[in-house]
Amino acid sequence: MSSADQSALKRALDAYDQGDLKTSEPLLLDLAVRFPASYQANEALGSLYAESERTDVALPYLRRACAVAPHEAVAHANLGAAYLKLNKPAEAIVELRIALKSDPKNAATQSNLGQALMLKAQPAEAAKAFAAASALQPADATVQYNLALALFDAGSIKEAKAALDRIPAAAANDQTDSLAGDIEEKLGDFQQAIAHYQAAAKSNPSDANLYALTIELMRHWTWDEAVTMADFGTSRYPASKHFEVAKGIAQFGGQHYPEAVVTFSDLLQKEPENALYADLLGRSCSAIAEDASAQCNGLSEFAHRHPENAQAATFAAVSLLHRPSAEQDKPEVKRLLDQAIAADPKLPEAHFQLAVLEQSQTQWLESVAPLKRAIELRPTYPEAHYRLSRAYAHLGKKDEAQQEIALQQKYTQQAKDTVNTHLQEVVTFLVKSN
Repeated sequence: MSSADQSALKRALDAYDQGDLKTSEPLLLDLAVRFPASYQANEALGSLYAESERTDVALPYLRRACAVAPHEAVAHANLGAAYLKLNKPAEAIVELRIALKSDPKNAATQSNLGQALMLKAQPAEAAKAFAAASALQPADATVQYNLALALFDAGSIKEAKAALDRIPAAAANDQTDSLAGDIEEKLGDFQQAIAHYQAAAKSNPSDANLYALTIELMRHWTWDEAVTMADFGTSRYPASKHFEVAKGIAQFGGQHYPEAVVTFSDLLQKEPENALYADLLGRSCSAIAEDASAQCNGLSEFAHRHPENAQAATFAAVSLLHRPSAEQDKPEVKRLLDQAIAADPKLPEAHFQLAVLEQSQTQWLESVAPLKRAIELRPTYPEAHYRLSRAYAHLGKKDEAQQEIALQQKYTQQAKDTVNTHLQEVVTFLVKSN
């Protein structure tokens, strides 16, 4: 560079340091173009672009700075930070680790490395980086939160709690409360978890915080409170369907089956091809012992469109069987059950409902075979054992009838546990899909 160019570089760097980007940018751009081997011009111009959210434009200059001065830690640190902004964690990790070899006590670089490792789903390694950053800047609440989050994701729950507890109360926010709720839930303290989720929702009634509180209530089967919270979530975020799904699950869990039918029927009408909504509607309709709601009609329509879905066809048949006798379309019930068995011959409910249909027409002998098949597929099926006992009683086989009654009584509690397990599985699904 000539003395004039060196003076221009100094003016550009001084202006950049003072935040005068209008003055520094054109000077730096001119120098970087004319002097591609100038580390200072390329590094400063790349940093200027990165700081002004023009990260993609910054990359060529930051790369050139690293190529010109490969041992400059700041060059690799800035390039790594740029890659992180562009959501390129693999590239960021490479550059940030190079920077840390020369400058291991740079808290910002350690923190950036932790964030990049989190994006690459390496929370245990991220925790090491955040721990190093925290040791360098112990008063930085954001770094401490990130350390706690990384430890939590790595499965180090007690260590995560200890890290989070080091954040002063004055620096707490809805994020720290939400993470604290997750930690307490993992540690088995339901009451503390609820308190933290409530604090997060009160501090910031965002969609995510309200939904987390709703799910936490559902996790522990506090159904009525979950319905209330889901309604509140829907009132604030009407476009978020997950509140409606959670509400329906909570209504079902609280044995408010007609209300659950209304909720899932509305959801299925909005998304007619949604198999989850059809399944949940079917379970709710099946739980209504008689006079099934007209809102269960959507099940038959769904089953007709999806002949491969055996469970949907079975639920549709059950909803028809639950109507008053005069309104039952038994040929349609038979067609739906045949469809279900064709789609999945190993679905015990379909064979069982076929037997229910036959018994409703006093075809006791004909009902024995499908009941035996249902029991073969699920030996702990109490309703099937009960129906088989009725068939044997009508056929004069008293001993066999008594044996089936005994089995029905034996397996009744297991059936309740199965329903509860399914509820828990659905809640888990909602948590994972959030």
